[in-house]
Amino acid sequence: MDTTHIDDLIGRARALVRPGERAILGITGAPGAGKTTLAEALVQRLRGEGIGVAHVPMDGYHLADVTLAEHGTLGAKGAIETFDRDGYLALLRRLKAELKHDVYAPGFERTIEQPIAGAITTRPDDVLVVTEGNYLLDESWSDVRDALDEVWFLELADDIRLERLVRRHIEFGKTEPEAREWVDRVDEPNARRIIARRDVADLVVSGL
Repeated sequence: MDTTHIDDLIGRARALVRPGERAILGITGAPGAGKTTLAEALVQRLRGEGIGVAHVPMDGYHLADVTLAEHGTLGAKGAIETFDRDGYLALLRRLKAELKHDVYAPGFERTIEQPIAGAITTRPDDVLVVTEGNYLLDESWSDVRDALDEVWFLELADDIRLERLVRRHIEFGKTEPEAREWVDRVDEPNARRIIARRDVADLVVSGL
């Protein structure tokens, strides 16, 4: 199923909520597709309806630069091997099981390009968690997929998405040549891997 209408998406997210449980909705897509923008729109709308919703991006599970340097992968930051998959999976399982107290998760601060411990709180009255990240449907992360109630794939025309990526890298400190080199060398190989899993998503969201 493909959809582009935000009201349809709100209704589908709302329908995931079940009494006495916490649902987790995953949003994936290639770098620059607009995952965070969509997640924030869903959270804002649902909170406006009085539904408890937490936004817990996967980005907090970026490995820190010091660890990437030790592994020799600092120049590939954003590739699947530069995330703490097991830590993220453990968080998803905690979010499902631990409903009576706050659950803390790391955030990611783009101004320093580093994870920040304990930056995000999911509270007991949050009956839905919206999480977003690049690799939620990757074949090697099948247990992550199993921890999610649904995964939506957000797609955007490549030309628009690539320019967004370049602008983002420039905004956070790269020169334009550096930004374009990074997009070509790092982001786009990652994008091709992510897009290859489009058809296994529960829903494809286009044109937002």
